[in-house]
Amino acid sequence: MNAFDRLIAAALDEDLGTTGDVTSLAVIDANLRGRARFLSKDHLVLSGLEAAAGVFHAVDPGVRITWSRGEGSVVEKGEVFGEVEGAARSLLTAERPALNLLQRLSGIATLTRQAVEALGSGKTRLLDTRKTTPGLRALEKAAVRAGGGLNHRMGLFDGVMIKDNHIAACGSITQAIRRARAYVHPLMKVECEVTDLAGLDEAIAAGADMVLLDNMDDALLAEAVERTAGRVKLEASGNMSLERLPRVAAAGVDFVSMGALTHSARAVDISLEMDPFAP
Repeated sequence: MNAFDRLIAAALDEDLGTTGDVTSLAVIDANLRGRARFLSKDHLVLSGLEAAAGVFHAVDPGVRITWSRGEGSVVEKGEVFGEVEGAARSLLTAERPALNLLQRLSGIATLTRQAVEALGSGKTRLLDTRKTTPGLRALEKAAVRAGGGLNHRMGLFDGVMIKDNHIAACGSITQAIRRARAYVHPLMKVECEVTDLAGLDEAIAAGADMVLLDNMDDALLAEAVERTAGRVKLEASGNMSLERLPRVAAAGVDFVSMGALTHSARAVDISLEMDPFAP
């Protein structure tokens, strides 16, 4: 079983326990079939279609699901964007776990799109972080992509990010970067977090590929960009909001990362409206 299947199995297991959907088993005729429509109750950017479909198919492989809008599509409030058909019991059993994923992931995609639009059409690109829901990282990062953002490293395994505690343990920025360079292969990027211009100078001199400018104000970000003069890529992070993003972009950094994309996105409102057929 792959990670995607394990996630869906866990979502269903916590809902069904050992006795299943007792309400549907008790009150819904086993032969009753139905059709249900996915209805958006918010203006949103759609994400999580594969995950939602996976829940229905895990409950009942005979369920048929069709989407009229694709991943990353803008869906208006009141718009129907998909339909599912099958045994009524199966539709009701899968409804909540499927909607939980769809609402959560579409919420991330929607906030990401808002942030991308706030940054404007300049060079600054939006990155996510590792501040994700345990077990949902791959789906949440896919939702960021659906919203128009870019993924930072997936985990601790695919990129070096030297942060304040690493530096404290090593003794200096220079020592931390030198150790990282000696440990990883030449194609793996080394990024280092700094909090001031002296740290920026040291990180560049030590050979960092990219420098994270942590919690710098707008004026200091602009000074860091001028001082760097394109020698390394610069990422701004800390205290980011939709209102601030245009000023960060104007400072000229290459990237801005926002943990809020995945840890604070509001789940959007989506419902499943069912029409039962005769048994």
